Amino acid sequence: MLRLVPAVAALLLGACARDPYVVAPTTAVSPGNWASAGDWRIERQPDRVTGKPISSAILVTRKSSSSQSLTTQNASMQIGCFMGKPIVEFGFNNKIGSDPNSYLGYRFDDKPGHEVGARFLQKAGAVVIEDPTEVAQFVSEMATSHSLYVRVRSLNAGRTSAEFAVDGAPAAIEAALADCPAQSPTAATPPKPAPQTSSRSRRPTAWSKDGTL
Repeated sequence: MLRLVPAVAALLLGACARDPYVVAPTTAVSPGNWASAGDWRIERQPDRVTGKPISSAILVTRKSSSSQSLTTQNASMQIGCFMGKPIVEFGFNNKIGSDPNSYLGYRFDDKPGHEVGARFLQKAGAVVIEDPTEVAQFVSEMATSHSLYVRVRSLNAGRTSAEFAVDGAPAAIEAALADCPAQSPTAATPPKPAPQTSSRSRRPTAWSKDGTL
């Protein structure tokens, strides 16, 4: 019996230290782990590896359809930092396509739409915008918009679309991309100063008869 006491104590201590996402999914959505902005869920759970807050904000919609299904489905959008870079990821219940047979288009409110070079994840219903310029453009427009329409066209998976209510996006962007702000390379790189003319290359303005200044 005495031999069981250390083992039980170790199990209890291990349970206290476990990630609530692993131990009990219900605790993962508690007010202490998430903040809200509109329909956005902003993650506040610290990363157990780095100790820093997890950079992530998630938006879920029930307004998604696919040419492969007769019923509406759920879809999600997530913004955050991955390997130190900002990304935008869309997730669907069905396979939506693959590279290079598919492409992603989106439009905020009544603003001009865009078709971008997103990356389709193999064997998954997910597509990621990861080019810095395209992420910066997406986030910039989302910050001042109310609705987002997303459409995927694919030769091997048909057509998939979804509509999101993005109200509250500024708070989600600020929290999720705090460690990796979305900005285009041209905006991030300061302009180079104009080259200065060397004093040695300047032509003398006055010469004496013997060729000296």
